[in-house]
Amino acid sequence: MSNANLARKSESMEPQQQGPVVPFIKSSENVPETTLKAIILGIILAIILAGSNAYLGLKMGQTISASIPAAVISMAVLRLFKNSTILENNIVQTIASAGEVIAASTIFTIPALLVLQYWQTLDYWQITMVAVIGGILGVLFSVPLRRALIVEGGLTFPEGVATAEVLKAGASKNENEARGGAGLLLGGAIGASIMKFLQSGFQVMSESISGWFKIGGSVFGFSNGLSLAMVGAGYIVGLKVAINLLIGALIAWGVIVPLYAYFGGPEAFGLDASVSAQDFAMAIKGTKIRYIGVGTMVFGGIYAIFNLVKPIKAAVLSSFAAMKLARQGLAEKPIRTEYDIPMTWVIGGTLLLSIPIMLLFNHVMGAANLPLSTFTYGLTLVFLTVAALVIGFICASIGGYMAGIVGSSANPLSGITIGAILLVSFLLLTFLGHEITFGVASKEVLSLAAVVIFIGGVVAAAASLSCDNLQDLKSGQLVGATPWKQQLTLIIGVVAGAAVVAPILQLLFDAYGIGGVFPREGMDTTKSLAAPQATLMASVAQGIFENKLDWELVLMGAGIGLVMVLIDRLILAPRASEYRLSALAIALGIYLPMDVTLPIIIGGVISYFARRSLTRKVASDSLETRDRAFNASERKSLLFSAGMIAGDAMIGIFLAIPFAAYQSTSVFALVDDSFAQTAAILGTLAFAAFGYILYNLGSKKHVS
Repeated sequence: MSNANLARKSESMEPQQQGPVVPFIKSSENVPETTLKAIILGIILAIILAGSNAYLGLKMGQTISASIPAAVISMAVLRLFKNSTILENNIVQTIASAGEVIAASTIFTIPALLVLQYWQTLDYWQITMVAVIGGILGVLFSVPLRRALIVEGGLTFPEGVATAEVLKAGASKNENEARGGAGLLLGGAIGASIMKFLQSGFQVMSESISGWFKIGGSVFGFSNGLSLAMVGAGYIVGLKVAINLLIGALIAWGVIVPLYAYFGGPEAFGLDASVSAQDFAMAIKGTKIRYIGVGTMVFGGIYAIFNLVKPIKAAVLSSFAAMKLARQGLAEKPIRTEYDIPMTWVIGGTLLLSIPIMLLFNHVMGAANLPLSTFTYGLTLVFLTVAALVIGFICASIGGYMAGIVGSSANPLSGITIGAILLVSFLLLTFLGHEITFGVASKEVLSLAAVVIFIGGVVAAAASLSCDNLQDLKSGQLVGATPWKQQLTLIIGVVAGAAVVAPILQLLFDAYGIGGVFPREGMDTTKSLAAPQATLMASVAQGIFENKLDWELVLMGAGIGLVMVLIDRLILAPRASEYRLSALAIALGIYLPMDVTLPIIIGGVISYFARRSLTRKVASDSLETRDRAFNASERKSLLFSAGMIAGDAMIGIFLAIPFAAYQSTSVFALVDDSFAQTAAILGTLAFAAFGYILYNLGSKKHVS
């Protein structure tokens, strides 16, 4: 498929049937892929990226996708060896990205056990078990999802596409094309790296700009992150995704926040009347918007799963039918680029993993001495194990679907995990309500809250790894990798990342404290790592069992999702509208911080106007010339976008090391707060300049 066609399809909000993809390495070619040097390098990078992202996630509540940085590092290192291949580089980034994903899923859930005061110190083996079990489940779950979402679904998977372009740019056999592609990739990466270092390192450029004000007791405003990685991702996903994100953002910040501010006032949120407009808005977001977004996400996820049942079922049945024909000697062997892990392995592996899951839950519940009969205790264990597997697959499907729309970096897996925690907590509340007294703080309630967090950890790891593997499998589809080799090597990355994430968490806890909880007295409270997702999950789990959670907000979010689906199905679908609504994408706009969604929206808008400008320029040309022009412009803008994502991400990871070592994010700062206004101007100008370059690349008539 051409890059122009791929970019046009990237804007679709619904799964679409797509034509066969022509990979960079043909299926008939057998080139080195899972070599020893690739596996060793992948493991090393997985460990490094796990540590860097653990700090970033606890500090800022967001990790950096590692696929593109890992691919760039891999190409640089493997060039030192003779005859390194694009498929080896792809395996390296596949393994390495697992380290970042394991770190993200762990730090978003496990620290909640510290916040709940269930743990006083971190338990290495329990953390490692949760990460390994959940991670391997995610890999297994991604097998049927690959065909449903990548082969048949027609979703974009922007970071997977960008990673593939990075790999192809470094391996092109056409010297002129390789040099040109590498130049654009390198230019985007160097430019974004410099800007990111000026932002986060020297701090002479702002990382975001905002403007908030009060009108008649209400608050209005905006906050735009000056992130080149997000703009690049937005350019790849296109305008239709951007529109849905914008609708969600307008619902959250243009309707809900002003209404709560007007009718509630600062006092309703425990704030002083003189509080700034921005602080007031952020308080409303933390106490209201996040839960509403979760409700919309849960509804959108259930609706998405309903739409995915048919393709997932078809993929599974197709796999079993192929195995049956193979046993009868009637089936042709699948081509190399379509060979997944067999479904018998997937099902057998899932059932096998249910044993350690049950043992883990038994350990936690057994230590609590819950007042349950033997029968009820056993039934509860079975229920929790089945819930972890079923909800894990559902969340992996939802997360994979959203990753196909907006990528992994902007994919709110923490919101999906919160939805899982809500569901499991509610089911436990119903299931055990006649034997345990809920609504009060007690040892039993604390233990059940801990069990729910463990389930959340398994679900988060499964959903995260499924998303990551699908991005990697999309890259593999485009470069011509062997799916089953990617799926198996990702398990290696899971184990490598899981082995180090617990000691890293313990180190960070001992150095800073996490979520306002400290290992010893007298520590500097300003240095505490906020761990916002884990803190929220602790409050959700405990709040449900102690009857302190506002279900009205969650139901309000679900109602918003229902309204969006009805508008799409009853109004837009009958009119065959080009612009369709996606409840999940709108949920992203509600849930994600505005400084994350706005740059994605801006990137989508740039791609639209660039394509429209190019359409006018080639309107009078022949069809062949128009196709060449679109292919060239789309490839160049895509490579530059990929470079921006890579440069931004690599510097973000690099800076995490000195930040952790010196326990400060200002170790390289050249200015103080008095420079803030100038830094905002410089950051905005640089951001606009990169946006113009991206627009120019996408709108210029490049005829090759």
